[in-house]
Amino acid sequence: MSDPFVRRAGAIESDPVDAADGLRKAVLLDESDGTPTLALRRFTLAPGGSVPEHTNAIEHEQYVLDGEYVVGIDDTEHTVSAGDAVHIPAETVHWYRNESDREVDFLCAVPTGDDTIQLVK
Repeated sequence: MSDPFVRRAGAIESDPVDAADGLRKAVLLDESDGTPTLALRRFTLAPGGSVPEHTNAIEHEQYVLDGEYVVGIDDTEHTVSAGDAVHIPAETVHWYRNESDREVDFLCAVPTGDDTIQLVK
C-alpha cells in the first residue's frame, strides 16, 4: 500500500513530446510515486499543434480542462472542449489537432504498467 501525499504545482515539470508538434506532457502521478493502478498526466497542445495517428497498448481516459481541439478516433473526428470526457480503448488508432489560436489542456488517466505506442504512418 502506498502512502498518501500531495504534489504541489511548483514541483510538476512539463516536457515536450518528441513524436508530436507542439505537445507538452506533465506526469502528475505514476508508479514512481507509489500509485499502484493509475497514472495521471496533463497535456498541453499549442495552437496549430498536432499529434500523429498512433495506437497505445493500454486504454486511456481524458478530460478536457481548457480550450477546444479535434480528436480523431478510428475514422471519426470529434471536436471536444472544456468539460468533455473522452475514452480511447487500447489499440485504437487516434490523433489530435488544435485548430484554435490558443493552447488547450487535458488530463489523461491510464492504467499503470507498460504502454507501447505505435505510430500508424
